[in-house]
Amino acid sequence: MAVFKTLQGYKKEYALKDLLSGIVMAAVSIPISMGYAEVAGIPAIYGLYGSVFPILLFALFSTSRQFIFGVDAAPAAIVGAALSTWGIAAGSGEALVYVPMTALFTGLWLLVFYFLRAGKMVDYISTPVMGGFISGISVTIILMQVPKVLGSGSGSGELPELLRHIYDALRQIHPLSVALGVISLIVIVAAGKLVPKFPMAIVVMAFGVFLTCVCHVDAYGVKLLAQVEPGLPKLSLPRIDQVDISQVMGRSLMVALVVMSETLLSENNFAFRNGYKIDDNREVLACAAGNIAAALVGCCPVNGSISRTSMNDQYGGKTQAVSIVAAGAMALLLLFGTGFIGYLPVPVLTAIVISALMKVVEWDLARRLFQVSRREFAIFAAAFVGVLMLGTIYGVIIGIVLSFVAVILRKSNPARTFLGVIPGKEGFYDRRKNRYACEIQGVKLYQFGESLFFANVKVFQEDIENCIEEDTRAVIVDMGTVAGIDITAADRLALMADSLFGRGIRFYLTEHKESINEQMRQLGIGRLIEEGHVRRTVTAALHDAGFQAPYPLKAPDGESGRRLHSLSAETENTLEEFAWAFGEDAVNHIEKQVHAIISRIHQIPELEKLMEEGLEGHLEAWKWLGAIDEDELVRRVELHMDELPEDMLTGKNSVVIWKLLEEWRERIRERLKREDPEELERLVAYRQKLEQRLEEQNPEAARRLHEREAAAAGRVSRMGTADSDKTV
Repeated sequence: MAVFKTLQGYKKEYALKDLLSGIVMAAVSIPISMGYAEVAGIPAIYGLYGSVFPILLFALFSTSRQFIFGVDAAPAAIVGAALSTWGIAAGSGEALVYVPMTALFTGLWLLVFYFLRAGKMVDYISTPVMGGFISGISVTIILMQVPKVLGSGSGSGELPELLRHIYDALRQIHPLSVALGVISLIVIVAAGKLVPKFPMAIVVMAFGVFLTCVCHVDAYGVKLLAQVEPGLPKLSLPRIDQVDISQVMGRSLMVALVVMSETLLSENNFAFRNGYKIDDNREVLACAAGNIAAALVGCCPVNGSISRTSMNDQYGGKTQAVSIVAAGAMALLLLFGTGFIGYLPVPVLTAIVISALMKVVEWDLARRLFQVSRREFAIFAAAFVGVLMLGTIYGVIIGIVLSFVAVILRKSNPARTFLGVIPGKEGFYDRRKNRYACEIQGVKLYQFGESLFFANVKVFQEDIENCIEEDTRAVIVDMGTVAGIDITAADRLALMADSLFGRGIRFYLTEHKESINEQMRQLGIGRLIEEGHVRRTVTAALHDAGFQAPYPLKAPDGESGRRLHSLSAETENTLEEFAWAFGEDAVNHIEKQVHAIISRIHQIPELEKLMEEGLEGHLEAWKWLGAIDEDELVRRVELHMDELPEDMLTGKNSVVIWKLLEEWRERIRERLKREDPEELERLVAYRQKLEQRLEEQNPEAARRLHEREAAAAGRVSRMGTADSDKTV
């Protein structure tokens, strides 16, 4: 197994950016790692210990070029909340045993996931669940930190208990601590908006040390971090005999799932944005190695850091050399620079932690879910409130249960439709979306868009039963998107086939994969195949039921007199394709296409050469449209002709463009006259309505259009006369 894979083929032009980014990562990690270590219930120095060997071990196995590993919010928060649940005081000797033991078992769980190739498990944890879970943890930790800004100790427990801690802290508030914490937080948040690349947290931390050294804020009651001895961490295995294994294993499993999910989801996002691939399973191994290393140095579980990776991306880091530089810089700090830690005011470090956690709360995701999917927003909110009110375990359970409920609800009401045929065109088409898709007389063609199982087979049955009419002779089901059936659905299919047969109606299942036939045999309804209820294609089922092309058709509602045999394939999309595709925003999208055509016309050299072949062959935008939409598009191009450069609006070019556009519209008319006279009547009527609409929408542009048309007609006439004179 290759190690330091991202360093293979290393280019010297990467070195400077990797070096700079690595130093910045180390500097940024100092306050954040120390703060999260305290969140996890261990002394701040262990956050720095967790920023050396765990990062190196992650870089050793990782295939991600950019991702930064280290002490991070979610695992620290879960462990800190666990200590509170277990009744273990933060910073106590018992915490110093339980926390690294949790990190060790987190690494072991991740190692199990690696051997099971379980990276795909993250696909079953939805974004709303993960977002609500992480947001709930982040808000919980922020509320834990608030009493420290007020001059008291850290809060603990769930929301009611946290609010009680805050209330007690407010009763004995320390004004100077509040001032230091609030000012630090404001400065960091403001800098994040104004100068996002600048590591303001480092400046704030340095200023806090300055205030202690020069102004002696500790003499006025401001709490400082405890002094630590210099030196690298000592490696030792946690004492397994001093912990409750069942508690640690359960909580570490949750941490491992969060580490794997958050890291893989984020790594894939960065890889996609920057054009490279990662090995998901190898990343699980890298996470396992990092957490085992964290346990050996006494640290809390570690995780991929989205915020630090984003900063690495901003500074142009190219490989995991960034992590190696960051770990080396942190080692130098531990050897020679730990003296400053005892001078750092607790409110300042707390403000740094709160500012980092504020970025983790997924407010943008919540807003987006609220706008686009109230159901998924409810899942997000349930996970968020569950974590806040009941703790991490119950929050995750609630979110995951609701996710599965949402999946069941979605699959129980799948997309389905009835199909028809378009005369002059092969295939079968959704009758709701295609005006000219006609029902075959005596046949119901039904398409079901989901696997058939206990939660949706009743919908399937009711749709078919409700569509039956007196003249129905066959029901044909297109099962091309059905991936599987369960025993409930199998039994129902057999009953439906028997019931319809008793009423003189043939029932067919078609277009599905061979595996469905195997499932039918295994589920005990193989007789449907033997009895002829299963056909490979819809056409084969129609033939078996006695229907041959050209099929007898029912006219669409309200068009019983329409000459169905004269329809052409061209008419399939003439029902205002833009309106169908874009709804209320249709006009804006038509205008975008118009501007694209105007721009393309400007780039076409020697326009005169297009007089015979036409302009449309050089423009791709119209090819997916029906005749009426195509005609409107060309007319709107004429409306916007004054947007062309001045040199194209005067002289011969102007005449050529007008002739090309008018001939384009004329070819549309001639095509419909030849293929579908009735559609031509619609086009003529539509052109009149279009002119009225354009004049109402933009009367000034319409006036200029008519003036240009008159002028162009005059120029064409004069050019024609001149050409005749030359001929004579």
